Amino acid sequence: QVRLVESGGGSVQAGGSLRLSCAASMLIRSTKKMGWYRQAPGKQRELVASTTNIDNPNYADAVKGRFTISRDTGKNAVHLQMDSLKPEDTGIYYCFADHWDGRTDWGQGTQVTVSS
Repeated sequence: QVRLVESGGGSVQAGGSLRLSCAASMLIRSTKKMGWYRQAPGKQRELVASTTNIDNPNYADAVKGRFTISRDTGKNAVHLQMDSLKPEDTGIYYCFADHWDGRTDWGQGTQVTVSS
C-alpha cells in the first residue's frame, strides 16, 4: 500500500501563506495524477488542485491565482503553495494519488486554519 504523508498545515491570518507537502512512499512519476482535496466543517470534500504525470496542473476556481501545485520527482513529493489565504480556505487538506489501475490512495490529512 502506498503511503502519503502530509505536512505544513497550521494556523495563519487572512492574507498569509502556507506551503503543504505530501511525501510519497512510491515513485510519483508512476502515478496518473496527484493533488489535494480539502474538507471544511459540515461540507463535502472538494478538489483543490491536481497535477498529472506530465505536469498539467488543474485548480478549483476558488483558488486560481492564489495556490500553486508542484511536483518534486527527485524527492517523491507534491507541494501546494497557498498564498493570499482566506478564512474560507480553512479545512483539512488531504493529499491523494490516482493510479493507472484505478486505485486512489489518501494521506491522513493536515489542518489549515485561516483567521480573519
